[in-house]
Amino acid sequence: MLIETLSTFPHMYDSVMGESMMKRAQEKGILEFRAHDLRDWTHDRHRTTDDDPYGGGAGLVMKCDPIFEAVEAILGKGFVEAKLAAIMGERGEDVGCPDRASSAATGTAQWAVPQSEDCLSESGYPTSSPQEELQHHRPQIVFLAPQGRLFDDAYADKLAAADHLLFICGHYEGIDERVYTLADHVISLGDYVLTSGELASMVVIDAAVRKLPGVLGAAEGPVDESFTSGLLEYPQYTRPADFRGMRVPEVLTSGNHAAIARWRREQSLARTAAARPDLIAAAEAAGRLTPADQKFLKLLEPAPTGAAEGVS
Repeated sequence: MLIETLSTFPHMYDSVMGESMMKRAQEKGILEFRAHDLRDWTHDRHRTTDDDPYGGGAGLVMKCDPIFEAVEAILGKGFVEAKLAAIMGERGEDVGCPDRASSAATGTAQWAVPQSEDCLSESGYPTSSPQEELQHHRPQIVFLAPQGRLFDDAYADKLAAADHLLFICGHYEGIDERVYTLADHVISLGDYVLTSGELASMVVIDAAVRKLPGVLGAAEGPVDESFTSGLLEYPQYTRPADFRGMRVPEVLTSGNHAAIARWRREQSLARTAAARPDLIAAAEAAGRLTPADQKFLKLLEPAPTGAAEGVS
C-alpha cells in the first residue's frame, strides 16, 4: 500500500511513521509512505497557503490553487481532470444527477453542481461510481473534516483495502469548499476540534495500516480486539498471577479453553453493556448475539424497581 499526505507540516509525521508498527510495515515493504509539503506548490516568497474568507469572518481559509497543483503533481493532471469531469461534467454539463434547486434559489456557487442523494458519498460529498470504487488500485483522496462520516473500525477496513491513499490535511479555519470536489472520503474522528488535520490523519492511517496482512506480529491480532467483533474486548492479564493482592481470574489459569472462551465472551458483553450499550443494540440488530449471549445480558439487567421490598 502507498500512503501519501499533503499538508503544511509534513514533519509532524516523522515520529509516528518512524516508530513501532508503522516503521516495521515500511521495513517489510508492506507500506510505502510519503509526506508532501503543500508549500512546495506556492508561488510567493512567503509560501502562502491561506487567505481571508470571502464574506468576512475570523480566521484564515486554505486556498484552492496550491492544493490542486499539488494533487496534479502527485497523482497526475489527467487524474484530476478525469475526477472533475466525472463530478461536474465536461464544460459544466449535467452528469446525470438531477438538480435539487437552481444556484439562484439556493445561493450555491456556480462551480458546485447540485446532485441527487444517489450521487453523494456517505459524507455528503460527490463520490465516484460503484464501478470505480471496485478498482482498489485507483488512488483515493481522503479529507479529515467535521462534516465527514464518523470514523470506525469498518471504515478502517474499507481504507485498508485500497492500494493508494492520499490524505489532504486542513489547517486554520478550514479549506476552500471547492477543494472537496477531489474527495473520495471525508472522515470525522468525532465531535471535537484538533489543531490540524495531520493529527487526525495519523489516527486513520494507523487504524488502516495495522489491518494489512503481515503488519502485526500475531495473525489473529487485528481480529480478536475491541470493535472488530462489534463489542469491546475482554480484560487481559499477564504475569505475575498475584500482584499486590490483585489476582488473575482463576479461569484464565485453569487450562480449560472452553471455559476461558466463555468467560472472555461474557466479560466482553458485560464491559460493552456497561460502557457502550449502543454497541450491544447494534450487535443485536445485526444478529450477532447468540441465545447464550442474550441470556447472559438478561442477568446483567437491574431488578425492577421495588422488587427488593416485595412491592407488587
